[in-house]
Amino acid sequence: MFDINNLSLFILSVFLLSVTPGPDMAYVVGQSIANARRAGVISAAGVALGSFSHALASVVGLTALIAASPLMFTLVKYIGALYLIYLGGSLILGTFGRARSETGNDADVKKDASPYDLLSKGFVTTLMNPKVLLFFVSFFPQFVTPGGEHHTVSLLVLGLTYALVAFLTDVAFAILAGSAVGSITGNRSLQKLMDRVVGGVFIALGIRLALIRP
Repeated sequence: MFDINNLSLFILSVFLLSVTPGPDMAYVVGQSIANARRAGVISAAGVALGSFSHALASVVGLTALIAASPLMFTLVKYIGALYLIYLGGSLILGTFGRARSETGNDADVKKDASPYDLLSKGFVTTLMNPKVLLFFVSFFPQFVTPGGEHHTVSLLVLGLTYALVAFLTDVAFAILAGSAVGSITGNRSLQKLMDRVVGGVFIALGIRLALIRP
């Protein structure tokens, strides 16, 4: 029914991205520490809603490009490939410089925040980041068979899968906020290793995307 290929690679890539310390994790973990685990779970739901909104927007845009101009879609494909390679290279090069500052201390955390505040803040924070949309546009196409009959549905399924994997990962970190997260964000060597692994994956995916033929 679907035109999805390499779903296992897609899920693995999403998981690696999700466990890498960043703004979304910092927000979820910070709320979990400040306002208990339930707050972290609600915050993770807000982030997931924002991610799926970006995924939905990318599906609409990609579908329109495919219908309107195969040439334009090819151009976007190569731009997306370069963007993934750039992201991967930045992550790897960053491990040779100063330590990243994306820790829980940078998150916008309020004590005794309401469930609505937690949900909406996570949603808006992710939704207002244009880099997330650009990432989705460059990331999704390589996992869908070009010219398939169910291209749009397949992209939507990938968007839901992305949001679900990211949500479950964030929830796990929210529950283990005091221990598991500290071992990652507080261990510079482990964090560098994770950044290099994820960076390598992004570069490989960028090259793979560039080599896809319609």
